[in-house]
Amino acid sequence: MIIDVELEKNEILKRYRKLLLLAKKSRDDLDKKQIRKAFNVALEAHKEMRRKSGEPYIYHPIAVAQIVAEEMGLGTTSIVSALLHDTVEDTEITLEDIDNMFGPKVCLIIDGLTKISGIIDHSDPNYSIQAENFRKMMLSLSEDVRVILVKLADRLHNMRTMEFMPRHKQLKISYETLFIYAPLAYRLGLNAIKTELENLAFQYTETELHNEIINKLKEGQRKLTRYINKFSLPIINSLTDKGYDFEVSGRPKSPYSIAQKMKSQNIPFEEVYDIFAFRIILNSTPENEKSECWNAYSLITDMYTPRPDRLRDWISNPKANGYESLHTTVMGPEGKWVEVQIRTKKMHDIAEKGLAAHWKYKSKDGSNSDNRVDEWIEKIRKLLESPHNQAIDFIDDVKLNLFSDEIFVFTPAGEIIKLPIGATALDFAYEIHSRIGDACIGAKVNHKLVPLNYKIKSGEQLEVLTSKKQVPKQEWLKIVTTAKAKHGIKNGVKRDRKIIATDGKEKYNRIMKGIPEASPELLPELISHFGTSDAVELFVKIAEHKIEKGAIKNYISQRNKHQKAAEDALLKQVVKSKAKGDGVTAKSFKKEDVLVLGEDKDIFDYKISPCCNPIPGDEVFGFVTVVDGIKIHKTNCPNAMHLQANFAYRTIKAVWEDKSKNEFLTGVRFTGTDDFGLVSKIVTLISGESKLRIKSIKFDSDHGVFEGKVMLFVQDTKELLDLSNKLKEIKGVHNIKRIHTN
Repeated sequence: MIIDVELEKNEILKRYRKLLLLAKKSRDDLDKKQIRKAFNVALEAHKEMRRKSGEPYIYHPIAVAQIVAEEMGLGTTSIVSALLHDTVEDTEITLEDIDNMFGPKVCLIIDGLTKISGIIDHSDPNYSIQAENFRKMMLSLSEDVRVILVKLADRLHNMRTMEFMPRHKQLKISYETLFIYAPLAYRLGLNAIKTELENLAFQYTETELHNEIINKLKEGQRKLTRYINKFSLPIINSLTDKGYDFEVSGRPKSPYSIAQKMKSQNIPFEEVYDIFAFRIILNSTPENEKSECWNAYSLITDMYTPRPDRLRDWISNPKANGYESLHTTVMGPEGKWVEVQIRTKKMHDIAEKGLAAHWKYKSKDGSNSDNRVDEWIEKIRKLLESPHNQAIDFIDDVKLNLFSDEIFVFTPAGEIIKLPIGATALDFAYEIHSRIGDACIGAKVNHKLVPLNYKIKSGEQLEVLTSKKQVPKQEWLKIVTTAKAKHGIKNGVKRDRKIIATDGKEKYNRIMKGIPEASPELLPELISHFGTSDAVELFVKIAEHKIEKGAIKNYISQRNKHQKAAEDALLKQVVKSKAKGDGVTAKSFKKEDVLVLGEDKDIFDYKISPCCNPIPGDEVFGFVTVVDGIKIHKTNCPNAMHLQANFAYRTIKAVWEDKSKNEFLTGVRFTGTDDFGLVSKIVTLISGESKLRIKSIKFDSDHGVFEGKVMLFVQDTKELLDLSNKLKEIKGVHNIKRIHTN
């Protein structure tokens, strides 16, 4: 490829000048000298480097800095850090150089960004790479939140330019984005970035569904625009007559959010009723913003009938990420439901730009009351302080607790406590204090007695009942949802277990003193023989009389016999692991080249995963399991995001290389209007005309509407698609959907 050096040089300068212009629009306090210095350092450091697309690498840090300035509204320190974010990891520049040239703040951010991308031991099969990266990010967040903001900008630009990456890497990066980065952007209040990350990832993880939704949105664009105008005109006229200063916009919901509704409600695109959202942004003063939002709500609900169950008041009780808005769903013209969002300019800025706007407005009005994001970061710090918190537990706790929507409940004194949806009375007790949680025996909700596992509803008043005799129990972990409660229970159980284990150890030592054959090697043998996980569990069972002195003596007296039995069992397990399993493997297909795995297209035994039942023609990947070898999943399998994001190092590329003449089990579900002879027509089409083998067939009819489910054997996705198209031609058959399990 011939490179025009002069042309590239001009393009780099053009992009740099655009960055400065956008940064100046966003902030008044820019230090152009620092930005110019950072640009020159990055340009020199990356001068020999190119991206996968063939473009100069410097395009990337400039683009990341542009996102930081324009889309997040951040200042000089963040822009400089964005320009330099890859220098320490990818070039000869050191952290000491960064500190000397740009000072400790930039150095801290670059150090945090470098740690996130640090090397992790891939050899440990139980090590979750993405979970540990997530933990590192949270550690960086607790030091300086700008580390995460620059990382999100970096991820957003990588997602925007991912078309040049190999397909398997596109999938891994996209799943990681959905699993970690999009929820994190949401929690930090970056709504626009969160939505774009989701849509870009969705484009790669479920390309077919993404394209279907995009095409249907394009097809209905003119009709939708006319409808938005028809819906909005009365609202615009009414607000204008009342003297409001406002903006309105109507837009379709994002493809990703539409897809999530289709899946959660098991409906086609055409049945998603609130396909677009209408937004009203009021220019209000801080003292009038709440009353004006409610007045606008009143005007709209006078014109259109609201759904009472769809009112969301995030003005009185904002979300933890600072998000404030009124949401309602009303019945618009032609009997269509429309979601309406009402907010002020300040609320809109915080919703779109998150933390940057949050702090900007906070500094303007000098108020410290708007500290929800600060509280969230403080929760992160507390989670990180737990000495027992493993990486996988940590990410589960953060996603479950801190990324969830909230409910608001009251203490007997009237104090508001925020908890995630699904929280129980026991969660509430631990939220008050860990000692109260440990001693909790129940609660009163609105003065009525409820058990520990009672799920709290927003607006309820709770009083915790305690007892000095109560101790935390392992089974409590099944009824709590918050990270604070889980850690409190785990710590309490471990504390009690440790005390019991100390007594058990003393008893064990006394037993050993009376046995001549006792030796240090005996302890691991006893742990294995009695099926305990470690020495602590063994000592606990001894203390609780679950393992008696006689059982220990009996083992020692027959020690040689037990050792021989253990060796025989191990030998059988090795032989068994080498044998084929019961699943569908390449050899049991009687054709070893149906699927090829890895970059070198090697042929291995594998199993088809029952959670999604892929067939030839489906896009798939392999996952290396501990027990069952390689399992094949569809890329849009419900479990794919968890596997790819948490255990990316155990996933391998898999491609259907050749169409086998063997058959694979799959199925179709269809609905429609009942008609005479309909079942006969469907069966004749499948078995007769299409010559496919049916495994099972089931039809249910209710007042003229039927639902059918057929499990059948096909050779590939094309054969299944042909069948679906033919079924659509039968009078009475409407929606047809593939199903993956029987």
